[in-house]
Amino acid sequence: MSLRTDAQKIIDAAITAALPDTAVKKALSGVDFPDGKLVLVAIGKAAWSMSRAACDLLADRISDGVVITKYDHAQGDLPNIRIFEAGHPIPDANSFSATEEAIKLVKGLTAEDTVLFLISGGGSALFEKPLVSEEVLKDLTEQLLACGANITEINTIRKRLSAVKGGKFAKLCEPARVFSVVLSDIIGDPLDMIASGPAYPDSSTSQEALAIVQKYGLVIPEEVEKLLRIEPLASLTNVTTKITGSVSQLCVAAEKTCRELGYKPTILTASLSCQAREAGSFLASIAQYHSDTDQSLAFIAGGETVVHLKGKGKGGRNQELALAAAEGISTLEQVAVFSVGSDGTDGPTDAAGGYVDNNTKQQLSEKGISIFEVLENNDAYHALQAVDGLVITGPTGTNVNDLSVLLIKR
Repeated sequence: MSLRTDAQKIIDAAITAALPDTAVKKALSGVDFPDGKLVLVAIGKAAWSMSRAACDLLADRISDGVVITKYDHAQGDLPNIRIFEAGHPIPDANSFSATEEAIKLVKGLTAEDTVLFLISGGGSALFEKPLVSEEVLKDLTEQLLACGANITEINTIRKRLSAVKGGKFAKLCEPARVFSVVLSDIIGDPLDMIASGPAYPDSSTSQEALAIVQKYGLVIPEEVEKLLRIEPLASLTNVTTKITGSVSQLCVAAEKTCRELGYKPTILTASLSCQAREAGSFLASIAQYHSDTDQSLAFIAGGETVVHLKGKGKGGRNQELALAAAEGISTLEQVAVFSVGSDGTDGPTDAAGGYVDNNTKQQLSEKGISIFEVLENNDAYHALQAVDGLVITGPTGTNVNDLSVLLIKR
């Protein structure tokens, strides 16, 4: 089999292992909900899949529900559930109107009632009631996404500009209980940062929020600065939380499949966190070190890189990571690097990520495409598209960070 075929088998197996169905059912198994109403609110890229799993187990108990997910991520109707699709990574009018429906759903609940709150990555944009204008929120979100800030830094700012983040949605549910099931997409599973912690107190401080503004030179109006100076909600008494799923599942599944395909696998880390270009270059350097190996090797990394946007091209962190590795592996034999987002979308594109091998640089050169110039313009999508290097899965129904793999085939 070819390297590309091996790569696709690894991607398929890893994503399948990270689907939330089994994990959600396990989190809910044996839970004794009170006799009052049980309503469901699900947010994030995996909201529909998580809700389907909950409905399979609790369909007769759930009286009403709201699912808010990314455009094209819903896969059909669910019993007693209203499904909304909205903007990501920039919140839009549908994000705001869908969030209002969720708030209406939990108003007037009693202490005997329960909100089953299913949270997955992407919820920060999809679940939003801003305390600033849409224009201000959009501008600040674009600045944060472009400057190279990591997801924890981005969400530290987002929480303070929202009426539902930083534990505020759980407060709106009072006196009802909130049973929260969280599919983690952030390294270390920080509950106050995943989807900006709508059902968990904020651990960050106003000083830290203002330091992020200074660190990246963000331009903010006075109304934003005032909100950043307000100390966050310190505690909640009506929430029970279970974390399910993580990037470790991706890595372990990839490791198993690599071994079945004849590679000797090594998991380098499940907490990759750096510039995408640096990660790609690092994987290429590992390939160079092991270029004289007489056995097939696989090196696996899970996590989430960042991109500092300087150009006006199209792409995502996984595409940029893969393309950044192409230069370093171009003189080797039978080597490939691929990187994918487990949710099936990488940046504002229809691709999950990118694939390159030792022939990619030459193929690009023959088309007059310079890897350096492409990376400078953050235009990995079009470069990879030109050499059949895009990995396209469609929405997967899960969201547990990214998977990056180096293959050396012998």
